[in-house]
Order: sequence, then C-alpha cells, then structure tokens
Amino acid sequence: MSTRTTDERGFRELSDTYRHELHLHCYRLLGSFADAEDVVQETLLAAWRGLEGFEGRSSLRTWLYRIATNRCLNALRDAGRRRPPEPVPPFDPPEPSRRGEVTWLQPYPDELLERVADSGPGPEARYTAREAIELAFVTGLQLLPPRQAAALVLRDVLCFPAGEVAGMLGTTETAVKGILQRARASLAKHRDGAGHRPSPRERELTKRFADAFTAGDLDGVLSLLTDDAWLAMPPAPHEYHGLEAIASFLRVTMAVPVPEGFTMTPARANNQPAFHCRHGATPAGLMVLTLDGDRIRAVTRFLDQK
Repeated sequence: MSTRTTDERGFRELSDTYRHELHLHCYRLLGSFADAEDVVQETLLAAWRGLEGFEGRSSLRTWLYRIATNRCLNALRDAGRRRPPEPVPPFDPPEPSRRGEVTWLQPYPDELLERVADSGPGPEARYTAREAIELAFVTGLQLLPPRQAAALVLRDVLCFPAGEVAGMLGTTETAVKGILQRARASLAKHRDGAGHRPSPRERELTKRFADAFTAGDLDGVLSLLTDDAWLAMPPAPHEYHGLEAIASFLRVTMAVPVPEGFTMTPARANNQPAFHCRHGATPAGLMVLTLDGDRIRAVTRFLDQK
C-alpha cells in the first residue's frame, strides 16, 4: 500500500508505529510530558493533512520527525508558552541557593520507555539511551537555544545523518556542524559531571533514603547525600545546593505535621529510581533520585505529579 493512497485507518496504523518515539523526542526538547503529548497530536494531524504533499524523498519516519521537531521549535519560541504557576508552600522556606529556570520540567515514566521501539543508541550516538533521558540531560537541553537542542538530539541521540538533520532544520550541513559544536560544549557544561551509573546497591540505598525521609530523620537523609547535592522541586523555582542548604530546607518542612502520615512507594522515572509520595490517601508528588556511586547527588521532587 503506497503512502499516497493510504486511507485514514492505514495512516493511523502506520503513524502509531512511531507515536511513542515521537513523544519521547518531543519530551526531550520540551521538558514537559504534557506539552509533548500535545505536540505529538499536532504532528500526526499535520502529517495526515499534508499526506498528499509527501513525495517520498525521505522515509515516513524522517518526515514525521521533521514535522515534530519544527512543532517543538515553534512551541519553544512562543513567548506565551504555558508555564506552571509557582506553588505557595504552607511554611516560610529558607532562601534558596538559586532559582531554577526550568520550572516546567516533568518526569517521564519508565514504563513508557519500554514502548519505544529499538531505543538503543546507534553506532554514532554520543549519549547512551540511559543518559539521553536522565533529568540532568533533559534539563540541560532546556537551557540550550532551541535549534541547538534539536540538532543535538537528532544527531547525537537519534543518529540521523547530518544531511537529514539539515533538511529537518531548513539549513545546511555546514551550519549543522557549527550548531552541534556549540550545543555539545554548552550541554557538557550544564550537565557538569552528571550521568554516573547507579551503584549495584541502588535498591538498598534508595530504601534507606525512603526510610529516613518518612521517619523525619534529617541526619539519616543527609548522610546519604553527596556534599554537593542538589534539591529541586518543580514547578517551584527554589533549588538548594549542598548539605547545609538542603538541611535548612528539610528542617523546616519536616517540622510541618502530617497527621495522615507520609508514605513513599518505589517507582522509576527517566531511567532513575523514584518514589510516589502520599499524605495519607492524597498524592504528594513524585520524588526522583540521581545517584552517584553509593550516594545521592540530586533529589528532584515534582510537586504536581500524581
């Protein structure tokens, strides 16, 4: 069945083959799970409407990625892009180490990663499949200019040929080379040592963290963190760096009574250990841990995740 004569049902079956990998691609560029879902829907609708104009000069996959990438670039350039409101805490937080820029960051459930066909990196990939979904990587992409982020993902993660990347971005191979050089240097600086492989003792380490956190054992929590650990809470912009700053924040939050009890249920997101948090029966966010050997390098609590 040729692409030109495909009916709506046939096109849907064909495009559904790429739906999950397109969603992951859009998530990397946008940093938001919800925004990625919207852009994928727009992409498939635009592809269906433009099917008659598809001349088959590239594969259907490349054509869909071109549409999706440009839809993401449009969303990133939109000055009125939806950003979540800053939550108001029920206590007076200490002064943060900094105010994070990527307050729209959302986690990506590991069970959805399993639906992405052939998610392993190609021979030219600069980042492993694990690295390319970790929070540090996705956050770093958000801090790059949109075209740099798109070029880096298309070339260094998905391994599209430079010529195809140039076609997707409407530029030349020479320009893509320059864009990639700047993007690689900037991303390396943003990530700054992230991407260590988890310790074989991950399960024990994360259980100790959860036990200490739910018990309100501040010293126990701090003993599991690296000296330069970060604590972040999207969509709140407050970020705390180092044991002293993190302790000052946790000391205040742990003093707030939770009559219904606080529980943490193991989960996974962005290829990292995570916990679903609850106040009694009420969802209280998703906490994702970034490990560094036998310690925890970062704690990211997504406040608005069920």
